[in-house]
Amino acid sequence: MFDKTILLEIVRMKMPFGKYAGTLICDLPVSYLEWFQRKGFPQGRLGVLLETTYEIKLNGLQEIITQLKKMK
Repeated sequence: MFDKTILLEIVRMKMPFGKYAGTLICDLPVSYLEWFQRKGFPQGRLGVLLETTYEIKLNGLQEIITQLKKMK
């Protein structure tokens, strides 16, 4: 079963490290998410958030993110 809180965390949580430290997970560029996809997403909750964001963007579902950002 899908954890709905993941979507909320994507629009609230900031990237904790790296080139895009401080950037909201939902605002990370696809190229950065693709790099993680090739190298491996981090373990734990952060990895789940990054991988979910990648899948949303990859499948053209960014409207989900746009709507959630309006609600937060």
